[in-house]
Amino acid sequence: MGKPTGFMEVSRQDRRYTLVADRIQHYHEFVIPLAEDELRRQGSRCMDCGIPYCHRGCPINNIIPDWNDLVYQGNWREAIEVLHSTNNFPEFTGRICPAPCEAACTLNLTDEPVTIKSIECAIVDKAWESGWIKPQVAPRRTGKRVAVIGSGPAGLACAQQLARVGHTVVVYEKNDRIGGLMRYGIPDFKMEKQLIDRRIGQMQAEGVTFRPNSHVGKDIPVADLVADFDAVVLAGGSEQPRDLPAPGRELQGVHFAMEFLPQQNKRNAGDAIPEEIAISAKDKHVVVIGGGDTGSDCIGTSIRHGAAAVVQIEILPKPPEKEDKALTWPNWPNKLRTSSSQEEGCVRDWSVATKSFEGSHGRVTHINCARVEWKNDGGRWVMSEIPGSEFTLKADLVLLAMGFLHPVREGLLSDLGVALDERGNVKADVNDYSTSVNKVFAAGDMRRGQSLVVWAIREGRQCARAVDEFLMGSSDLPR
Repeated sequence: MGKPTGFMEVSRQDRRYTLVADRIQHYHEFVIPLAEDELRRQGSRCMDCGIPYCHRGCPINNIIPDWNDLVYQGNWREAIEVLHSTNNFPEFTGRICPAPCEAACTLNLTDEPVTIKSIECAIVDKAWESGWIKPQVAPRRTGKRVAVIGSGPAGLACAQQLARVGHTVVVYEKNDRIGGLMRYGIPDFKMEKQLIDRRIGQMQAEGVTFRPNSHVGKDIPVADLVADFDAVVLAGGSEQPRDLPAPGRELQGVHFAMEFLPQQNKRNAGDAIPEEIAISAKDKHVVVIGGGDTGSDCIGTSIRHGAAAVVQIEILPKPPEKEDKALTWPNWPNKLRTSSSQEEGCVRDWSVATKSFEGSHGRVTHINCARVEWKNDGGRWVMSEIPGSEFTLKADLVLLAMGFLHPVREGLLSDLGVALDERGNVKADVNDYSTSVNKVFAAGDMRRGQSLVVWAIREGRQCARAVDEFLMGSSDLPR
């Protein structure tokens, strides 16, 4: 602990955004980093608590107090070593993680947590700029071959860990570029994709082979991989979207969020979207159904398209403005949060149910809604419609962003015959990550369901250790 009184002397300062009027004109990141001297001051605020709740709140158990102190001391090179010891891709989490570590920070009891996420991002960005991040090539090869299906954060973390202990790793990705939902589900203005490409280059130098445009279960029989490799890791996403089977759902202009968002990322990458399938929000009244991160991404993208208006509706009640710390800390609290996209200009409404879609000439023009109320019925929350609360929203484009149910079963999972849990995810525990099929493992959203990038990295790393132990009898990889 470099400065015992730092938290009393230095107030919290965090990264800022560029002006809304400027940032909605492009799809680049718009965060303004803190200056190095300010980052060091922010690092000094870390209290080095006897029980580091931030470490507990972080799914990958980042050793946060250590690298906060190292930044305060100006020892950036050691800071990246400590950061990389638990996190393969801190430039991803430093941009798109919601930072449960900050919610768990002791200083969050007074609403002034250490700016952990900003410090993390600054450490890795400085390390790349300084040339400190190099490929870690295994000194010897084991002769074992592992296939990783899916190139999102779980698949990438698993592949990198396995390659670094000498296994031959091949990553299969159904899309045309590597990165999974980080590539095509997260807008570029939240995380630019050259960050993924840079890591891919590092991993290729470490011996990982990437095979995009390789849809296992469709173009490639999964039985071939099971036969040809010593182990197979299922690291795909939870991509079955939650639908809204209301009357009029079939109208043109009603789309899943993941039909809409990837198109803009492809345009930004230089791809042309055929006119017959292109989805544009330009000059349209957009209604986003769903109040989570995916819905927020739809808002920011629609505003950049030039939407006439954007409305976001959520069936759940409006969260409280401020949590009760005595009841929630150090856990992630349910509270009202406003994303940068929501700040850019949208109307938000809660406790709203969609009754039906209306249209003209086969295209949606309105949605019919009603207000609902939620009551606690013996510990179970029950929703009921409020009589006479019906209303209509103008809607030229409706984006369904209500979350994801489970992995797509057709193809890979059905052909493999792997057992599923009660929620429809691949059944595997967090001890050995093994599935019901011999030498087949599962990690990330395909195993745990829709979740955060940081959880996917954790599971990819832990799965790599389980695979290494399965192949070699023991493993030195960290859990």
